[in-house]
Amino acid sequence: MAYDRLVRKLTKENLWLYILKMLVEESMYAYEIKKALVDRFNISAATVTVYVVLHKMEREGLIKTGKRMSVLGRPDRIYYDITDEGIQTLQRGRDFINASLKRLI
Repeated sequence: MAYDRLVRKLTKENLWLYILKMLVEESMYAYEIKKALVDRFNISAATVTVYVVLHKMEREGLIKTGKRMSVLGRPDRIYYDITDEGIQTLQRGRDFINASLKRLI
């Protein structure tokens, strides 16, 4: 039980960290982010959860909406880009995790 709580806290409850990591590498749209969370990090999150996290990140200035692409017969795909604030926050998050890990070793 304790281990499961740890996994949940370090993954689903901190999706922003994983999303910023991916957006450093390339712009992505929401469904692509949801799929990459599973493929790259083995994190399965509900679609609505991904959208909620993206909106919170945008309000905090960590990401911004970028280009929009139309796919025939579907709503526009809205791509997200990381901001300078997002890059700094990602680095601070990494630094915190690394420092915490060093204290545990």
